[in-house]
Amino acid sequence: MVILWEAMLGRTRSRPTKAVVSGLYLIGALILVGCASHSLMPAAQSEAIRDRERALASRADAIQTALKRSGKVGALAFLDTKDGHLVVLPGDSPADAWARYATSSKSETDPVSVPAVVTFVYRADIPKAPEAVTVEALEQQQTQRTSVAALAMELGRLEEKLGVLQRDLVATKQDTDKAVADMRALAEDLGAARKFMLQTAQLGWLNQEVAQENANGIRRMTAATQELTASSAKLEETVRQLSEGLAGQLKELAGRLDAIQNKIQNIK
Repeated sequence: MVILWEAMLGRTRSRPTKAVVSGLYLIGALILVGCASHSLMPAAQSEAIRDRERALASRADAIQTALKRSGKVGALAFLDTKDGHLVVLPGDSPADAWARYATSSKSETDPVSVPAVVTFVYRADIPKAPEAVTVEALEQQQTQRTSVAALAMELGRLEEKLGVLQRDLVATKQDTDKAVADMRALAEDLGAARKFMLQTAQLGWLNQEVAQENANGIRRMTAATQELTASSAKLEETVRQLSEGLAGQLKELAGRLDAIQNKIQNIK
């Protein structure tokens, strides 16, 4: 790692480009990771990591070129574990870069073999050191993103259903209001009919009184002749029966109308 660092310093003295500066950031980060972790690993694994770091740092120019073309903040950079070719996955963050790759058709048609740990390299104009990220963490973040997106879609569907229910409730309320208005109009019509029937009943009672007066007049005329008396008595009895029957029917009809009116008022 020290030899690689000195080699990169030599390159900066002769050609101090942004890509080389980014390469120095990458090497510096790898040195920090290597110093912190290699001592805790078996010698063979530690050497393998050093080889991978050297190979990745030597491709800093290619990484920066790919980043410049993409226009993104950075990219996940690693070497394919099968054939060792450089893989650059642009994105504005490690999670964004992995999500773009995971949701692209290339991940299915031309998948790459990803190591357990990859490096997120920033553009040369962003003075940030590269970040080491585990694939497991990236996959967990992608799973969380997918779950959040699914929940957002479900929430959208629920909001749509709620909107439909609200519109149905409004329509139902309008129908209910119309039914109440119709019932009120019917009650008013029944009230008018009841008033008319009461007036008719009063007229019947008046007719009964008139008939009663006529009967009295007829009785006064019975003194003229016995035949007129008999005829008048029969006529009086007939008129009286008709008047009483009509009065009873009118009273019964008025009672029924009162009952109907009370039921309508209870419905209101």
